[in-house]
Amino acid sequence: MEISSSLPPIIINSDQASRRDYAITTRAGLGRTGSRIELSSNHFNVSVRQPDVVFYQYTVSITTEDGKDVEGKGIGRKLIDQLYKTYSSDLDGKRLAYDGEKTLYTVGPLPQKDFDFQVILEGSFSKRDSVVFDGGSPSGTCKRSKRSFLPRSYKVQIQFSTKIPFKSTLDTQRRVDTPDKNAHDPLRVLDTVLRQQAAERGCLLVRQAFFHNDKNSVEVGEGVVGIRGFHSTFRPTHGGLSLNIDVSTTMILKPGPVIEFLKANQNVKLPRHIDWNKARKMLKNLRVKASHRNMEFKIIGLSEKPCNQQLFSMKIKDGERAGETKEITVYEYFKQTYTDPTESAYFPCLDVGKPNRPNYLPLEFCSLVSLQRYTKALSGWQRASLVEKSRQKPLERIKTLNDAMGTYRYDENPFLAGCGISIEKQMTLVEGRVLNPPMLKFGNNEDFLPRNGRWNFNNKILLEPRAIKDWAVVNFSFPCDISRLSRELISCGMRKGIEIDRPFALVEEDYQYRKAGAVERVEKMIAKMQSKFPVDPPFFVLCVLPERKNSDIYGPWKKVCLTEAGINTQCICPTKINDQYLTNVLLKINSKLGGINSLLGIEYSCNIPLINKIPTLILGMDVSHGSPGRASVPSIAAVVGSKCWPNISRYRAAVRTQSPKLEMIDSLFQPVEDTEKEDNGIMNELFLEFYQTSNKRKPKQIIIFRDGVSESQFNQVLNIEVDQIIKAYQRLGETDVPKFTVIVAQKNHHTKLFQARGHENVPAGTVVDTKIVHPTNYDFYMCAHAGIIGTSRPAHYHVLLNEIGFSPDDLQNIIHCLSYVNQRSTTATSIVAPVRYAHLAAAQFAQFNKFEGISEDERVPDLPRLDKKVASNMFFC
Repeated sequence: MEISSSLPPIIINSDQASRRDYAITTRAGLGRTGSRIELSSNHFNVSVRQPDVVFYQYTVSITTEDGKDVEGKGIGRKLIDQLYKTYSSDLDGKRLAYDGEKTLYTVGPLPQKDFDFQVILEGSFSKRDSVVFDGGSPSGTCKRSKRSFLPRSYKVQIQFSTKIPFKSTLDTQRRVDTPDKNAHDPLRVLDTVLRQQAAERGCLLVRQAFFHNDKNSVEVGEGVVGIRGFHSTFRPTHGGLSLNIDVSTTMILKPGPVIEFLKANQNVKLPRHIDWNKARKMLKNLRVKASHRNMEFKIIGLSEKPCNQQLFSMKIKDGERAGETKEITVYEYFKQTYTDPTESAYFPCLDVGKPNRPNYLPLEFCSLVSLQRYTKALSGWQRASLVEKSRQKPLERIKTLNDAMGTYRYDENPFLAGCGISIEKQMTLVEGRVLNPPMLKFGNNEDFLPRNGRWNFNNKILLEPRAIKDWAVVNFSFPCDISRLSRELISCGMRKGIEIDRPFALVEEDYQYRKAGAVERVEKMIAKMQSKFPVDPPFFVLCVLPERKNSDIYGPWKKVCLTEAGINTQCICPTKINDQYLTNVLLKINSKLGGINSLLGIEYSCNIPLINKIPTLILGMDVSHGSPGRASVPSIAAVVGSKCWPNISRYRAAVRTQSPKLEMIDSLFQPVEDTEKEDNGIMNELFLEFYQTSNKRKPKQIIIFRDGVSESQFNQVLNIEVDQIIKAYQRLGETDVPKFTVIVAQKNHHTKLFQARGHENVPAGTVVDTKIVHPTNYDFYMCAHAGIIGTSRPAHYHVLLNEIGFSPDDLQNIIHCLSYVNQRSTTATSIVAPVRYAHLAAAQFAQFNKFEGISEDERVPDLPRLDKKVASNMFFC
C-alpha cells in the first residue's frame, strides 16, 4: 500500500499497535578507531574503606509550640544544628546529614526509631521593630513592635523511614546484567552531605551547586552580578565511585543600597527617573537589611504615596494625650525617631509588612542583602557580557578545580569520614581517542578534509546552489545602503556558484512607523511590499532588521512570511559587509531554498554503513520551555526528520505547543477521533515527507536523537515517545515495526576533558568511552568541535536502544559525521545537526507568538501552521 498526502489516514485501535516495553541497553563494547590521546577529567576518584556501611533515613517534622508546621530550609538547618548540640548524647553522638526539609540520614541506626525533641533557639524574635499600620479598622492603629530576644521553642519529631545500604552503589560498578534500581539512593545521601557542608559555610545553594561572594564576581549590567561557585556531586563510573566537581556560575542581584540598585536596573542616572511601576515588580519578594535596626525584611510592595505624604496612625506616649492616636507621615516619624530621610522623602516607601498590615521603611534606610538569586532571563547583551567575563581557559579551570579540592577538604567531613570515604586530590587520568574528520564534498567535485573541525568556502562553490530570482530587500530602518548590500550579495553569490538576479524591489520602511509596535511595523511593511508586487509575492525576501540581537520585529515578520504569505526569508543586521559575512548569509539562504552547501564524502557516494542500503529516518527531538520567570508559558516541541534518503544532511521540521514544563512530546501521534483539526501529529508529517522524497520508500530503520532529558526520564523516552512513533507508523498501513536506535544527547552536564599534556582544549573529534562513563549503561563523551574560547564542553551521548545493531565504532563515527552536516556552519558543531536543527526550529516558533501564561484548566493555544510553499524547507537554518 502506498502512502500519499491525499490518502485518508488509516485508523487503527491503540490495541492494534503492539506496545513494546523497552529496557535501556547496556554497553556493547568499546570503540577502537582513532588515535590515542592522554586526557584528564574533573572527576576525582573516591575510595571506600567501609563498603558495608548502611545509611539510615529518617523523616523530620518541625512544628511550633502551638502545633503549626514550620517550613523553610534556613530555620530547619538552624534547628537541627541546635538539636545536635543539645541532644548529641541521646543520638549516640552520630553525625546527621540533613537536607534542610524533611529528611535526614545517619551512618548506622540511632538508638531508637522515634524521637520527640524540644529545641530552643536563642535570639529569635516574634515581631520586628518597625512602623506598622494596621489597616484592619477604619481609623487604624499603630502597633509599635518591641524587639523580643526571648528564646523560642520548637517541637522536632524524628521517625525512622528506611535503610540504604552503601553496597548497592558499589555493586553496580561490577554488575552489568542486573543493575540495582536503588543504586542512586546512597549517592543522594552523600550529595546531601555536600550541600549541608556548603550551607554551614553560608553559601547560596542551587541544586548540587553552591555559591559565595568572592573577588571573581562579574557585573553584567542592570544590577545583576554573576558569581562563581562549584557544582559537586558523587557519581558511579566505570572506574569506580568519583566526585565530579565543576566551576558553575549563577546570577544574583547586586547587594547594596536599594536606590543604587534601581538606578542600575533601569539604566538611569538620577533617582527621580526611576519607573516605580517597574521597581514594584522587580523588588517584590526581595530581602533587605534596614540600617536603623540592623534587621532583615522581605519586600511585599511599595507605598502608594511618597515617604513625606504616606500617613499612618501611632499612639502618643507622653503628655496630656498619652494613649491617643495621631496621624503622622513616615518621613516625620523617622526624622523624629532616627534621622532625616532626605534622599528618599519624595519616593515611595518599601512595604515589608503583610498584605493587610503594611509596614513602611524609607528607601535610603534599606540595602539588598547578598546572595539573592536573579531568576529572570538575561538579555542578549547580558549573556554576551557574562560569557566574555566568566570564560576560563583549560589551564585556569584546572587550577581553579584543584584549588577547590584543597580548600574545601571534602573527605575531612565527619559524616564522610564515618563512611570510610577518602578522595584523591588529583584529577582522574583517562585515555581518549581522536576520530579522523570526515571528507567533505563541495561543488566542481572538490573534496576537502577539515582541520581541527573547521573549514571555509574561500575559493569554493556550493555543491547544489539554488538560483535566487523574484526577490526583494526590505529594510526596517537600519542605517544601511541596501543598494550596495544587494550588489555585494550578488557578487559574492556569483563567486560561490549562486545565480542571483537583481532584486525586483528595495523597500524602505516609512519614517512615521519607526516608533510603532513591532506587529504594526510588520503589517505596514507587508502592505508596502504588496503594492510593489500586486499579483504574486516575491519568492524570497532579504529582511534588514533594526537591531542585531533580539529584535522585536523578528518574530512577527517570520510568522507572517512563513505561515501566511509562504515567503522564504532571511533576516540580517549587517554591521560589517564583507565576503565572510555575505558567505555565511548565503549558506543559510541556499539551505532554505532547498540547495545543498556541502555533503559528507560517504554521503555523496552513498556509502554510509547500515544506512545506505536500508531506508533510514533520522530524527532530532527537542522541547523548549518558557524562560526563567515564565514557567506557565506553553512549551514548544520540535522534531526534525531527515528526507531524500540516503542523504543525512537534509531535514524537515514539525513543531507543536504542549503543556508548560511537559518534557515528553505528546503530539507525535494524534488519533484522528481525538482532534477537531486535521492534525495527525508530528510523525505523520515527517513520515510523509520521507516517503515523498525517498523514491516512495518507507523507513525501515529510525535513529532518534533526543535532547534535553535527564537520566530519570530515559525510560519515558523509550516507552512513551517510541510507542507514539510506532503508532503513527502503523496508522499509515504498516504492520511491521521499524528497528530503532535511540540516543539521548546531553550538553547540560558537568564533565570536562583536558589534555594531560598541553594547555589547549582537546582536539576536535575527541571521544571517551572508558573510566569516567557509566558503569553499566551505554554512554560516551564526544567533543566533535574545536574549542576556541574558554574550555570545551563535550556532548554526553547515552545509547538507550540499538536494535539496528551499530557497533561502537560505527555509532561513534555516524554521530561524529552528523556534527559536520549543519548547513549553516563551517565548523563541526558540539551536538549533532538534527538536535541543533530541532532546537533552532523550536526557538523560531517561540518568537511567533508571545504566549502568556496559562492556568491548568486552560487549553494550550495552537501554533500557526507553515504555508505549504515553505513547510518542507529548512526554514530554521
